[in-house]
Amino acid sequence: MAEDGTSGGPGAYGSDPDPFRPAKPPPPIQRVMPVVGHLPRYRRSRLQRDGLAGVTVAALALPSGMAYAELAGLSPVAGLYVLLLPAVAYALLGSSRQLVVGPEGVTAVLTATALAPLAAGDAGEYAALAAMLALLTAAFFALARVARIGWIADYFSRPVLVGYLHGVVVILVVGQTGKLLGIPVDADTVPGQLEDLVRNADQADAATAAVGLTALAALLAFRRFGRRLPGALIVVVGAIAASALLDLADHGVAVVGDVPSGLPGFDIPTVPLSDFFQLLPAAVGIFLVSFSDSILTARSFAGRHGQTIDVNQEMVALASADAMAGLTQGFPVSSSGSRTAVNDQMGARTQFAGLIAAAVVAVVLLVLTGPIAYLPSACLAAVIIAASIGLVDVPEWRSLWRIDRVEVGIAATTVAGVVVLGVLEALVVAVALSVVDAVRRSARPRDAVLGWVEQLGRWGDVRLNPSAVVEPGVVVYRLDDRLLFANATYVAGRVREAVAGAPGPVRWVVFDAEAMAHIDSTGIDTLGTLVEGLRAEGIQFALARLRSAVRDRLESDGLLATIGPSNIHPTVRAAVSACRDEIAAAHTT
Repeated sequence: MAEDGTSGGPGAYGSDPDPFRPAKPPPPIQRVMPVVGHLPRYRRSRLQRDGLAGVTVAALALPSGMAYAELAGLSPVAGLYVLLLPAVAYALLGSSRQLVVGPEGVTAVLTATALAPLAAGDAGEYAALAAMLALLTAAFFALARVARIGWIADYFSRPVLVGYLHGVVVILVVGQTGKLLGIPVDADTVPGQLEDLVRNADQADAATAAVGLTALAALLAFRRFGRRLPGALIVVVGAIAASALLDLADHGVAVVGDVPSGLPGFDIPTVPLSDFFQLLPAAVGIFLVSFSDSILTARSFAGRHGQTIDVNQEMVALASADAMAGLTQGFPVSSSGSRTAVNDQMGARTQFAGLIAAAVVAVVLLVLTGPIAYLPSACLAAVIIAASIGLVDVPEWRSLWRIDRVEVGIAATTVAGVVVLGVLEALVVAVALSVVDAVRRSARPRDAVLGWVEQLGRWGDVRLNPSAVVEPGVVVYRLDDRLLFANATYVAGRVREAVAGAPGPVRWVVFDAEAMAHIDSTGIDTLGTLVEGLRAEGIQFALARLRSAVRDRLESDGLLATIGPSNIHPTVRAAVSACRDEIAAAHTT
């Protein structure tokens, strides 16, 4: 028997009373390479799904990688290079099981914008600058990991996640519609692309539109009726075969074209010192966009499968991916929403799919570049559009609408911002709105006036329990939040309103402080002013269920002595009973 009367056995905490225990960390090798944790439970059926997803993602990544390289102002082969070691680095080190990393449209555009003024038309210098930009981006990811600023991702709330994903859907669908229908589109922004689509609709190429719409219809049919079949892979292979047999290129259908063969070598780029410093702001911008995009995408897909994302590990993985891109004559990489969507839809549940995709790309680069040249660009657009449509989640919007209309507004604002302003600007606006909303909620915390509910055997909110019995002469007020500078005046006003709304004269106010986990100096001052004001009106003040940490703060400030130790009670029932006795005694005298 312990000195305090407890047994000290299995039901007790023992000499260390801390009841909180962090999760047991995984083995060191698994912390460094999360993919290793899947090995003990990896089965042939999972390998089949991951293999199918990897092959499909590779089929999509090859032509899109070349397109993004051209968009960045580089040779198409640079887009193929960044599909290899950067993808392997992320697959080994990333905590997301579905995320696909590689060339991506936003980072390609940012790369072109940063390098165009520096290279002056020199292709060799341009390639070196692009590789250095990737290395600088990797350095900023590494610095962010060392500084442990992954908490920034916690400000990407659920409405921001929902809005961001649906904004990306709009960007992908609008951006690929021109390729799908053979309509010339020159603009880079969604509003400009929509304008080009409408203005140039009469220039649509019939053959291209037939190929694109047929591929899109087939993909949607596979999603509706053949979810277990590799629809995207079947459509891509079929399109390559049809293009070769029917010679679609001679009928005006754009195809990928010749793909250079061979694997990249390692090289450390060298650039003038002045250019190095001029690349720093661009690297910061790409880091922020890539970080935001990757974390949002990873968390969105992880949430669908009950998985979690380690933000700090993600920064390590993304730093490694960009470093590999820079050392293999590439350019900055990021997550790909469209390829991640395809990867997820094809059943990938581990990053072995990413390793398989990289292996497929390597094989294709070495011996199978010929067939890829026949792939119609309209087919690729159809695959991306079909995958984007799969990201639309109407139930999420309904859920936000039921919970809080303000969150719907935040999500809608994020969608509009992503579409009109761009990813980085939209995220800044959306996070700012989330912070403002958090301040709004803190400034108007939940509270209640309590009455005794016989059926429940406890004190409950009188608004939710019409049968609740209110003690005559006593108002029991409960605050369901902290008492801070942001809400102190509001809370004091609510106590006054509760007194004014009482069914009879009030002699006591009992403040139920169980949920008040913290009080700051402004809250203490406001509470003291409220106590003195109520006393001046003949109303006494009592505290119930006061937490020890808050009690210590009130005691050190002297407010506890002002309220009076006899007016501090362990339960609401005890407080109301004491108030009842005081009121009865006052009536007797």
